[in-house]
Amino acid sequence: MASSARVDSGAPLTEEGARSAAMGAKSAALDAPPRARSLHLLHPMVFVVCLLPLAKLALDGVRGNLSANPIEEVMNRLGFWTLTLLLGSLFATPLKTLFGFTKPMRVRRMVGLFAFFYAALHFLTYLVLDQAFDLSDIGADIGKRKFITIGFAGFLTLVPLALTSTDRSVKRLGFRRWKRIHRLVYLAAVLGVVHFVWRVKADYLEPALFAVALAALLLARLAPARAR
Repeated sequence: MASSARVDSGAPLTEEGARSAAMGAKSAALDAPPRARSLHLLHPMVFVVCLLPLAKLALDGVRGNLSANPIEEVMNRLGFWTLTLLLGSLFATPLKTLFGFTKPMRVRRMVGLFAFFYAALHFLTYLVLDQAFDLSDIGADIGKRKFITIGFAGFLTLVPLALTSTDRSVKRLGFRRWKRIHRLVYLAAVLGVVHFVWRVKADYLEPALFAVALAALLLARLAPARAR
């Protein structure tokens, strides 16, 4: 049971009273239900987990463990985690609808923003390290190499989603209009998977797994709508 010190509003708080109040607050936090404590830790835990791939990438770069073509390795890893986080954010709604899991909904926005963050790093690696800001070559790549065309389109699709991810944007746009804009995330996911499929040259296992996951996601999203 939490203890507390009663202090009159006009009287100064003594050292003993302050200590008692602090003990009471600490006791109340410890007495909180496990569910409340787990929800309180959910956001920082997911934040740290989402940063782990970037930390691993930086560590491998420092140690020189990025294969014979480090720029390509960096782009491949960043692209992989972009798709992983993007699809992970999209699975939050089916998990709630079909199985009643609500915790993923609480971190869906954070995971989606991390997906955009990794997509931006993926694009910047191509722009700065791979092409050295050579806009003529970049324009030629986008126009001639279809996997780059699709990937660039997918990145552009994510930009308005990231810019309107705040609660203020929902109020400013209205929920219906905001919802229509954020349905673009499915288009971004499709473009990202196609970009990955067209990008690989030999091993199609990972792109195939992403394609299957996206198909399952779309079916899970369509099933409740058809039932309604």
